[in-house]
Formats: sequence, C-alpha cells, structure tokens
Amino acid sequence: MTATPSATRQHTVVDSPYGPLTLVATDGVLAGLYMAGQRHRPPEETFGAPDPRPFGPVVEQLDAYFAGGLRAFDLPMHLAGTPFQRSVWAELTRIPYGETRSYGELAALLGKPGASRAVGLANGKNPIGIIVPCHRVVGASGGLTGYGGGLDRKQRLLAFESGTEGDVPALF
Repeated sequence: MTATPSATRQHTVVDSPYGPLTLVATDGVLAGLYMAGQRHRPPEETFGAPDPRPFGPVVEQLDAYFAGGLRAFDLPMHLAGTPFQRSVWAELTRIPYGETRSYGELAALLGKPGASRAVGLANGKNPIGIIVPCHRVVGASGGLTGYGGGLDRKQRLLAFESGTEGDVPALF
C-alpha cells in the first residue's frame, strides 16, 4: 500500500546517536523513520518536501528516548502495508522496552506458528524503525539476525535499552 496521489508528504532529517534519521509524514502523520543506508529505504523523491513542522512531537519523543527518559512512544502513525505486515508491526509495539522476542514467538502470538519467515520479512519492511521497535526481534537462539538498519545499530539499540551500551563501541 502506498500513499494516495492526493496525500501530502513532507520530511525532515534529525540527528541521533545512531546516525541521521529521515522522518517522513503523510498528511501530517508519521509514516516513515529511515536510517542512513537502511535496507528497504524508499527513494528520496518519495519523501516529499523538506518541512520540519509536522515532526515536533516525534522529535521530542525521540530525544526523550535517546536520553533514557522514554520507554514507550505515543504517536499517531500511518503504517502503510499489507494487513499481515500491519499485524506484525502492531505486535512489535507490544514488545516491552529492554526485552526481545523471536520471530517464532511473534508468529505464535499472531496465531500463525509456522510463519516465522513471513514475520521476518514483514519485520524487515517496517517503515518506522526504532518507534516500531523491530530491533527487539532476535533469532530463535537469541542471536542477532537481520536488521534493515544494520546489525551494528541493532546491537547498539539493544545494548542501550538493556543498559549495557557502554560495552558496545559507538560507530556513528
């Protein structure tokens, strides 16, 4: 599912401890958060005009999260995807801060215990990284597996949330 031709799209770029983040809004509602070099990042020309105005609350909550003072985001979001993708992304938002789930656990929670690969594919296409915490999904053995923003960022985000970030070298 993509934005309708009449939808107004805007974007801005903000700094973060994990590199620049491109925020994209559709009709004033957050529709994308993309990291530099992210896999499945849409083409820049689809982001709309540069305009920081729709992103005040998003930036405030990201700043609070990165400062360690926010553990759950409360923002309106426009998550464009298939019904299955949206169900996976909704389940991601239920993974508590500092915890992880495996792809298989998410598939079981969705009532589709044999769909761990499909969950992984949907997870990888999450358009609003960090806020919809796809970094909290790990392999069945607990090991780090794919992450659209790169395994180094995933490792750092998980370490940040578990309070062990000082043990992971900063790359950005």
